[in-house]
Amino acid sequence: MSSRMNYYRAAPAAMKAMMALEEATKRLSLSQSVRELVKMRVSQINGCAYCLDLHAAEARAAGISQQKLDVLAAWRESPAFDDKERAALAWAEALTRLETSGAPDADYNTLAAAFDECERVELTLVITTINAWNRFAVGFRSQHPVDQTP
Repeated sequence: MSSRMNYYRAAPAAMKAMMALEEATKRLSLSQSVRELVKMRVSQINGCAYCLDLHAAEARAAGISQQKLDVLAAWRESPAFDDKERAALAWAEALTRLETSGAPDADYNTLAAAFDECERVELTLVITTINAWNRFAVGFRSQHPVDQTP
């Protein structure tokens, strides 16, 4: 598979807007670990290798254990995640799979029990932003660097 285009070069104004949105998500009150878990889970759902590679390193830097990253795709079955992380991951899945989930009340109620209104909006912005990045990376076939160490 090869990259289809350099979208930064093709549309610098559009990508400047995306970068501004990404930078804004880094200044939110929402914890970095929750942000990174959500970015990883959404990228798993969307099959975005580029974003998974990028955010795995950022997740580890945020203090997320390798074990949590290893079992993230099966978070519902793992005892490694706390109630707040579970609420964020359920909301991320519901919004990423909006066409089939419809953002169910059960997921929202769990979210509301774990996060205040501001955090719910911030989390939704993080989910929206990583979904947009996944669409750029998957759509234009962005390639992550390959580790050449044996």
